[in-house]
Amino acid sequence: MRLPARGARSVRVETTNQTSFLPMSSTVPGAAGYGANASVLASQYESITFSEVYRDLLHLFPVQPCAVLDIGAGSGRDAAELSRRGHQVVAVEPTAELRAEGQHIHRELAIEWVDDHLPTLAALRRTKRRFDVVLLTAVWMHLDESERSAAMEALAELSAEGGVIFMSLRHGPIPEGRRMFEVSAKDTIQLAAGFGFRCDFEAEREDMLGRSEVRWSFLALHKRVAHR
Repeated sequence: MRLPARGARSVRVETTNQTSFLPMSSTVPGAAGYGANASVLASQYESITFSEVYRDLLHLFPVQPCAVLDIGAGSGRDAAELSRRGHQVVAVEPTAELRAEGQHIHRELAIEWVDDHLPTLAALRRTKRRFDVVLLTAVWMHLDESERSAAMEALAELSAEGGVIFMSLRHGPIPEGRRMFEVSAKDTIQLAAGFGFRCDFEAEREDMLGRSEVRWSFLALHKRVAHR
């Protein structure tokens, strides 16, 4: 195993059976405020089920086992449910405290946990893996405009042909201490189209935690199959 040069910062990639180290040049601005409240947030996330969150899109999820990438996996709630359904799941979570919560809560499941982050997902992209399903639950709004473009490029690279991205977008006041941006479903669909995705499904709904000032958009973005 090759370790980073002395004095360099590193990012750890944790899987079910190994740990490796890769260079990291900066912190993750979008993750600000999550580590200090990891235990409370994990309990909050686990209070809602995967089926409740994705109720309008459940019919679009593959039934046959496939490769799933959950980006910003948090407590691992969605990763865990998809693992129970027989999928091979990689859970990416940059906040060490949240990642530890998820690994403990769902320790009986064969989830591969990875310390990486948007917009580039550099560590994961170096593995050259491709995924049939990509989840971004309450993640996209943490990226500014330039970061969203870079992130969509990364998602296009990580998505298999014919694969689907399931994404939720938060609309409403920004909580204190968090880094968030208002981003519309329309702008997201337009950006995705430039990277070979089409929108197969769009829905808007109320906040699942009962916050009247918050609403959510849900998208299913299908990666077109290249004609050869």
